Amino acid sequence: MLIDSHCHLDYPELSERLGEVLARAARADVAAMLTIGTELGRFETVHEIAATHANIWCSVGVHPHEAAAENPGDTTRLLDYAKRPKVVGIGESGLDYYYDKSPRDRQKINFQRHIEAAIETGLPLIVHARDADDDMADMLAAGARAGRLTGVLHCFSSTRALAEKAIELGFYISLSGILTFKGADDLRETARALPMDRLLVETDAPYLAPMPHRGKKNEPAFVAHTAAKLAELKAVSPDALARATTDNFFRLFAKAERLAVEGQPGAP
Repeated sequence: MLIDSHCHLDYPELSERLGEVLARAARADVAAMLTIGTELGRFETVHEIAATHANIWCSVGVHPHEAAAENPGDTTRLLDYAKRPKVVGIGESGLDYYYDKSPRDRQKINFQRHIEAAIETGLPLIVHARDADDDMADMLAAGARAGRLTGVLHCFSSTRALAEKAIELGFYISLSGILTFKGADDLRETARALPMDRLLVETDAPYLAPMPHRGKKNEPAFVAHTAAKLAELKAVSPDALARATTDNFFRLFAKAERLAVEGQPGAP
């Protein structure tokens, strides 16, 4: 089976046709999904989707784009929401210096609060990193010195140096449909070089649909195309890639119960 380790099922592009989206995922042997929190004000909507589906989990967090509007002054709300059974990760949060939709100092404060919450809860940190490699590496390293910190750099498209630093700190790397894009040769070379036991696959749906669906609204079923490309790059069978990335998911997101996906289409 495959797991879409990062999607946004609460976004209207998916939520308005959620039944169809989940049925297509099942037919593509995508047996489970992690739907991601990006705003505390929308958390209840995200959580409801996870709470009503045995094979869907969720996270709680504030995206760097929302840092100016929703920057938590402390970790209280993150910690409270993280206690719920279906919440298995903290984030997504991080640094985005490409769009700069929030001031960088607010992004850093927001991200630091998420690092603190991840350390306190023991839940993995779901990291958004774009054009901020140096600051990201410094903040993750400082977090790792402060306490037990693990997590995943999602939708990875940064440098191999950042990937290797994250792995050194105990993090995982999640690859999206970008891996299939024509101009992503550097990313494919990085993917070839990274250890299999630290890789996840995702869609980031409804964004970044992989080839041959580029230009369409992305959805969890399409993670199969990213997985197929990654299997090709790693010179393993699709089944071996699916087993490895699924094992990695449950190792990282240890609060997610593997039994919840038994009997789902695509599950062993």
